[in-house]
Amino acid sequence: MDETERKQLARKRLTSVLTKHVIANLRTLEQKISDAGPNNQRIDPHILTPVRKAMEEEGVVARRSAGSNTWYYLGNTSQDLVETRLVQQVADFKAFTGNKIPQRIGQALEIATYRALMQGNIPEFFGRYTNLDAHDDSTLYSKQEPPQYIGGLSLPGDQCLDFMVRHDEAGYLGLECKNIREWLYPHRTEILETLAKCVALNCVPVIIARRIPFVTFKLMSACGVIVHQTYNQLMAHADAAVAARVKHKDSLGYHDIRLGNLPDSRLLKFIGTDMMNVAPDARQKFDKFKDLLQAFSSETISYPAFAAKVRRRLAGKNEEKDDTDDEYIDFQEFG
Repeated sequence: MDETERKQLARKRLTSVLTKHVIANLRTLEQKISDAGPNNQRIDPHILTPVRKAMEEEGVVARRSAGSNTWYYLGNTSQDLVETRLVQQVADFKAFTGNKIPQRIGQALEIATYRALMQGNIPEFFGRYTNLDAHDDSTLYSKQEPPQYIGGLSLPGDQCLDFMVRHDEAGYLGLECKNIREWLYPHRTEILETLAKCVALNCVPVIIARRIPFVTFKLMSACGVIVHQTYNQLMAHADAAVAARVKHKDSLGYHDIRLGNLPDSRLLKFIGTDMMNVAPDARQKFDKFKDLLQAFSSETISYPAFAAKVRRRLAGKNEEKDDTDDEYIDFQEFG
């Protein structure tokens, strides 16, 4: 499917979803169009967003702000119907983002990763949850963060990685867990911050997140970054009622939410086998591209410049050539 066909499909699916759902936020649109449906009908966010913006400019799609979020609907929809559906979804969105639920969501994936590290026969790692058996998950657990330094290398302020693993051949790996709904494109703050911390400590970066698009995997893997998609957002058992509300197809539609902080078979395999097996090769790539990762994460160079330099270095070409036509640059700013 070429770009024109993908844009046409994005327009068709946006119209269909908003007709049925009436009004939706960005994460709901992505869930129903980018995450769900037949594979050949899915449209990634970097295509979906510019099409939605074009439909707004045409007056086909309109927007509303409510509940600290932006909501989208077809411009010809009855305002009474829009208002009714908006009130319902804003209430669920506020429940999802309040009462310390975001903090518990953040801990859930970290704890699942910690359990996978414990079960994966990893001989040496840093970062530890100390009271998982002391109470249920309605209360935040206590964590001992990994060190902020390795020898003479250190992180500024109170920054730290989620976990650090020592590999016999690859040296240290720096793990970051991002249990969020947004897809992690290369320019996302979560990616830049992870790269900056790992470059500072000379750790091979490991990023674990719900959704990591192909462009991120392709570009970051070439630079020695190890990535893993969970395909689920974990929530505490204590928040089961809220999870049920936001998972419902007529609410926010976040159908991939899974309760608990236990690692699934994919995460166990990634931590115990895959991550450790690819680490030596990732270290060689990371060392080769560390200077570009440092410049990109500090925003000394832009994403297009970074991607172009990576491509040229891989091809053994002049990195300073003034050229932004790059196979990695296949998305626009979105949000």
